[in-house]
Amino acid sequence: MKKVFYIAIAFMALSSCSNTIEEATITPDVFPDGVMKESIVLNGISRDYLLYVPKAYNGRDPLPIVFNFHGENDNADDFLWQTSDMRTIANVTDNEFFIVYPQARICDGKVTWNSSSQAGTKCNDDLSFINVLIDSIASKVEINTDKIFAGGYSEGGTFALSLGMSNNRFAAVGSVAGTMSVFDTTTQATPVIFIHGTADSTYPYFGDVNTESIQSQLDFWIKTNNADSTPSTSSETSPYGVTIDRYQYLNGNKVSVEHHKVNDGLHMWNIEQIVYPAGNPDDETGLLLWKFFECHSL
Repeated sequence: MKKVFYIAIAFMALSSCSNTIEEATITPDVFPDGVMKESIVLNGISRDYLLYVPKAYNGRDPLPIVFNFHGENDNADDFLWQTSDMRTIANVTDNEFFIVYPQARICDGKVTWNSSSQAGTKCNDDLSFINVLIDSIASKVEINTDKIFAGGYSEGGTFALSLGMSNNRFAAVGSVAGTMSVFDTTTQATPVIFIHGTADSTYPYFGDVNTESIQSQLDFWIKTNNADSTPSTSSETSPYGVTIDRYQYLNGNKVSVEHHKVNDGLHMWNIEQIVYPAGNPDDETGLLLWKFFECHSL
């Protein structure tokens, strides 16, 4: 029987969940607010991540889980504490969910995610890492396996999109200021949300010689999901004067494609285009992702 997992108790070593795990360990580094710093060992390499368990979790009822991936040359700690703190969202009564902030490793001198389906030949095998990580976490807490989601910022968003193409365990994926690095043929219909600023100079909204335009990426998913090519549209202006256009491509194979165009938005996580030096007290972008995610299930 699966052990009830409580934040307040000491952690025991994980049992092996897959032949690809040589050894699994949990570090006893627990922050006062319940964010746990943990690791697994995959093929002899230690892989770190942060796990947040909602305060009301009773150890019995399965909850959705959101994987949130940091950008290139960033780290899980800073991404949580300074950019995308979704804990308040995850604690809403009767709508709780687990949050995982995985840590990327160095490849070619950069901390980066390997989005390739040919993972493991040059860089870290991140696609396998996430598969194993799902199983490892599921051995400790009750996960609703029909509601596993992936989102991320910049290259983390790129990696989340690749999971939508290569991994049929995810019910929906989302990208904030990310881009598609691969366009793998897939028959899997996957709900996708893109949040992107029109003034993004890292991954230009209209594309460049190295990057496909956001519309081209939307078109890929519209075709994959067999959704309407003509979107339902709406627009709103925030109290900070940021205008966001919303495009919903509906009537797909029980899934949708959604895009939030942040007019004059830069390469930022926060749709309000604000940097909080002491961290983001209310993660508006995280809430936008969750509102999309929670509507979908395998």
